[in-house]
Amino acid sequence: MQRSSSSNNSSLAQQLGQRWLALLNRLQEDPKLAQVMSTRIGQYLRSRPFLALALLMFSAMAALPVGLFLLFALITIVMAVVGFVFFEVFMLFVGGITLLSVLSGIALFSLLVSVIVTGVFVTIPNLLKRYYPNVTKRKESEEETPEVKQKK
Repeated sequence: MQRSSSSNNSSLAQQLGQRWLALLNRLQEDPKLAQVMSTRIGQYLRSRPFLALALLMFSAMAALPVGLFLLFALITIVMAVVGFVFFEVFMLFVGGITLLSVLSGIALFSLLVSVIVTGVFVTIPNLLKRYYPNVTKRKESEEETPEVKQKK
């Protein structure tokens, strides 16, 4: 039984090794990778495989935290914009309600003032006619005299 499991492990290791070599061959034949490896940095990393492996591991392991941070930043920006829009809409609503209230108050005030002024305008001459008839008669007589003069 141990022999079959060790033979399975060795065949599995050989398959993994063959797949790894096939992947490396495919990567080395890639024109983009060949272009990068022909630069000074590529030649430097080719001469130091441990550093290249460390750089590869770092970049692979750093991808997730950097991606999560960028996602967090994007979500934060979107939420800030949406919050700003909602705040602006709320402020416009409050301003509109305030403007409506002020204009309604001004309309009621102007209506009240016009009723009072009209009442005073109608009431004062009637009071004068009732309590001071001689004041209103003089005005009527003065108004009648030019007409009488024209008729003569």
